Amino acid sequence: MKLFYFILGLTAAAVLSAGAEPAVVDGIKGVVSSSVVTFSEVEDYSRPAADALRRQYGDQPDIFQSKLNDTLNDSLNQLVENALILRSFDTEGYKLPDAVVDELVQERIRERFGDRVTFMKTLQAQGLTVEQFRKQVRDQYIEAALRNQNVQKEIFVSPYQIEKYYQANPDEFRVEDQIKLRMIVLAKSAPDDTNTLKLAREIQAKLKDGAPFTEMAAIYSQGSQQHQGGDWGWVQKSVLRKELADVAFALPVGTVSDLVDTPDTCYLMLVEDKHASHFRPLIEVAADIEKTLRLKQQAKLQKDWIEGLKKKTFIRYF
Repeated sequence: MKLFYFILGLTAAAVLSAGAEPAVVDGIKGVVSSSVVTFSEVEDYSRPAADALRRQYGDQPDIFQSKLNDTLNDSLNQLVENALILRSFDTEGYKLPDAVVDELVQERIRERFGDRVTFMKTLQAQGLTVEQFRKQVRDQYIEAALRNQNVQKEIFVSPYQIEKYYQANPDEFRVEDQIKLRMIVLAKSAPDDTNTLKLAREIQAKLKDGAPFTEMAAIYSQGSQQHQGGDWGWVQKSVLRKELADVAFALPVGTVSDLVDTPDTCYLMLVEDKHASHFRPLIEVAADIEKTLRLKQQAKLQKDWIEGLKKKTFIRYF
């Protein structure tokens, strides 16, 4: 197959002239046969992830830039993969009738925009034409269909593979010591808040006199489980802050703790039951293991498929 080669020079950031606005020239980041992946395409593809990184690392410019570079590189590789898949669709003789594309476009308009007026306004705001949007929908459908066809096929996970994985990865199925916990939480207004401490002691006295813990929690607790009678369900030690975990996991079943007084909160706890550390049985985790192994096989099939497409195609990065 004839390969299309491009003579590529350095791109200019801007061309200035007296009284003229700078003219920005888009840069080329990759070539896949006759298709070009531009810098602006990579930026557009990366924008949601880049915005999230900016919110998370805006005050750490070095970390932000490092993670942004990784994101841009991942986006470039993804766009190259997409171009490879679209080229494969064309060279292998597949066809997608215009009527099918029209139906996909109408479905996308209904799902994302609701009506055509909103659709047109959104396209205008994004600087897209209807034909460009139509091409996006078509390409996305083709990419998804071919990935599904080449990656989902012939995946079988045997019982032997499941059992072998279970035996080789015991730590994944180990459950720590657990307690079934109820808790009354009283937040202090300040470390020296004596009123909250006094209320906690009054509640503690009522519990010792036989008041139901669930009733006291429903009335007084300020925790998110108040309306469930302070029920935290089954919890592992790592879930609780240390001063609470040390007390709670030392309590006998059916016992209410002494008052746990921290600088910001007062706590009272009831342990209703306990489970010792154990390994979840194979029958309980078999479905999860099968899903894990299936995803691994899919990842390998996709990698092998994309590598095969690369071997048949001229690709160059810039």
